[in-house]
This record gives sequence, C-alpha cells and structure tokens, in this order.
Amino acid sequence: MVTLDEAHVPFSVTLPGRAVASAQTDIRPRVSGMIEEIPYSPGSRVSVGDVLFRLEANTYETALAAAEAQVRGAEVAVQTAEATVSRYARLEGTGVTTGDVDTARSSLAQAQATLSAAKADLQSAQLDLERVEIRSPIDGIVAVSNVSVGAIVTANQTDALTTVTTMDPIYVDVAESSARITRVRSQFDNGTLQPGDRLDAALTLEDGRSYEDTGSLVTPGLVVSTSTGSVDMRFEFENPARMILPGQFLRVGINVGSRQAILVPQRASQRQADGTLTVFLAKDGVANEVSLTTSGTYQNAWIVTEGVDVGDQVIVDGLSNLSDGAKVSPVPVTINDIGVVQDVAPDDAQDAEQDQ
Repeated sequence: MVTLDEAHVPFSVTLPGRAVASAQTDIRPRVSGMIEEIPYSPGSRVSVGDVLFRLEANTYETALAAAEAQVRGAEVAVQTAEATVSRYARLEGTGVTTGDVDTARSSLAQAQATLSAAKADLQSAQLDLERVEIRSPIDGIVAVSNVSVGAIVTANQTDALTTVTTMDPIYVDVAESSARITRVRSQFDNGTLQPGDRLDAALTLEDGRSYEDTGSLVTPGLVVSTSTGSVDMRFEFENPARMILPGQFLRVGINVGSRQAILVPQRASQRQADGTLTVFLAKDGVANEVSLTTSGTYQNAWIVTEGVDVGDQVIVDGLSNLSDGAKVSPVPVTINDIGVVQDVAPDDAQDAEQDQ
C-alpha cells in the first residue's frame, strides 16, 4: 500500500486549434512584360531576395539608356547656363544689362529643374529594370506557379503569380470561453491555483501523436467575441520539418499553472461496470472500497478531487482477489514515475503479493 499525500500538479486545458502560417505573401509583378524565366522549383524553400520570375528586360533596358541620355543632356544644359550667368555677371554694366543677367539666371534655374526631373526619370527607369526580376519578399516555401514562360503579365495585376508561405515557425490559433478564463482568474485570486511563469502549449497531431516542440503565447486574447463569447489566443511553434501545415486542426493543451492535489496511482484503481472508478483503502486491517472523482491524470496517477483524503492508505496490488471488507496486512511500498512498485521488504514480499 501507499500513503496518500498532496503534490503540485500541472493544471491544463485542452482546446481545438487551427494552424496558421506565420507569414504568407502573394507574389505579383510591379512592372508589365512577358515571363522569360521561372527559376524556382515548386515546394522548395526560398529566402528573401531569391528570384522567382524574370521578365523580358529589353524594353526597360532601352528606357534606362534613354533616361541616362536625358540626364547627360540636362547636365550639359546646366553647365552652359552656369557659364552664361558667370559671364553676364562679370560684364554687367559694360554692355550687359541687369535684365540680361536676370534672364540668364532664370535659364539656369530652368536647366537645373530639367536636370532634377531627368534624374528622377533615371531612378524610375532603374527601378523598373530591377523589377523585371520578381523576388521573394520573405523566407518560406514557394507554391506552384500560376503562369508559364511566355505569359504576359501586368503591373500590380489582381491574379498572383504564386504564393510564398512561412511555416517555420508556425502559429496555432485557439479560442477559449470567457467564462472559463474568469473561473481560472478567480482560482488565481483565491490561491487554489498558482500561475506559471508563462503560458505554454503542447500539441496533439491528427494521428494522436504528441508534437515534440512546446509552443509559446505570442498573442494573448484581449477582446471577447460578441458572437461566440470566446477569446482568441495565438501560440507559436517551431516547425522545421513542416509536420504542421497551415489549415490543420489540432488539439492544444495549454499549461495554465499548477495546484495542490491528491494523486492516486492508476494501478491501484479499478473501473466498475457502470464506469465508476474505485480503489481499496486499508484501515484497521480491513479493505474498504471507495469511489473516486477525478479531474485528469498526471504521471501514471489520477488527480482526485473526491473520495480520498491525505493520509489514506491505498492498496496497489492483488486487487483481483480483494473484496470490500476483506482482512488485509498491507506492506508499505513506493511507486516510481512509470508506475512500477518498488521498495517491498524481502521478508514481506510474499505477504504483499497476497494481501495488497
């Protein structure tokens, strides 16, 4: 038998959740032209700046050359106007009137304005030429192309060329009822529940396996939905192997905090035909069968809320031959973390096997 005591056990809630990409960007052209090359492989990992599409560049190369020529012409015009102003300023009063000087200065200002406009056109032409290479703005996985080589695309068109999705890390969104959040806060206030250092989450995959990484809260719920009465929360999980895909539905176990509770070894319990969970308590050399009310499990033990008290002695072995009211001679034992009985005294081992 083992003597029951209270222990700190985690308090968690399990909620349905849905996986959401941490970033997703539709790729659209910023200039018009014909698709000349699609250098990526669908489903591959891309980084910021990787080229996804390349447009035919001839038109933009020609426009850049023309813009460069305009800048050079405007620079010559400015130099000529500056020389004229300088010469007229020296000759003012000796055949050159003040009006002539003012006109020369006005011509210089006009030439400078023309140069500024030409430089702006040059910068625009340079940008357009750079944009014939359509690059990924984020790290992620690139989808299948929606266009083929030779297709004509237009700047900022409605239809995306492809999509890049960031899945590592990945988000999982859950919704918790505001009523439960209020109850948990009340338990924090009255001391029956101790909050943890942070709100972590564990995932159960669709096939029932536990996901190895622990998620952290990145977006706490701040507003209660008027239609559902719930609060939305978002957790972030590392996802290097892409085991979790956007849109998947998952089970999310959220570690809220810890509380003091009585733990009863699962190996000490029996499930009756009506579903009732029972254990045998040893008291005054007699086995007494009692029913348990539980709120979950922790490390091969039931978390018991009703049915037993601290100090009760629970029989953990020989249950199949035991009945309510039977006489017993219990032997103290311990149970390790995987539920195996240990520390049976050698001289009492046989009695323990028969009487526990």
